[in-house]
Amino acid sequence: MDPLIVAAKLESLRRCVARIEARRVETAGDLAADVNVQDIVALNLARAVQLCVDVALHVLSDGDAPPPETMAEAFDTLAAADVISEALALRMRSAVGFRNLAVHAYQTIDWAIVHRLTYEGVDDLRSFAAAVARLIP
Repeated sequence: MDPLIVAAKLESLRRCVARIEARRVETAGDLAADVNVQDIVALNLARAVQLCVDVALHVLSDGDAPPPETMAEAFDTLAAADVISEALALRMRSAVGFRNLAVHAYQTIDWAIVHRLTYEGVDDLRSFAAAVARLIP
């Protein structure tokens, strides 16, 4: 694992989280009514999840185990290696589902779920970053 690469990706993740928090709105209705905020938070949530996947795969690349077959599986592998908790791995797997929807089927996004993610999901992103940061020498 290259600590400089991981640190740079974690910094990008921090910026995505900051952007989400700066632009999140009070209610799901407010989000549903504002396409500019929708774009900002959905894009930054998708980027943040992709950064977490990239970091997970980078961390796992040093191991002897075969690489995960899916993005979501990367989090299960990190949990099996005691890098993150099983509960966080499960939530990160769900985040990959959101990322896929945001990237491939943007028009079907449930803005109430996105609104919840702008408050609760950022905690998972921070928890992931903190767990991985402990691996950096």
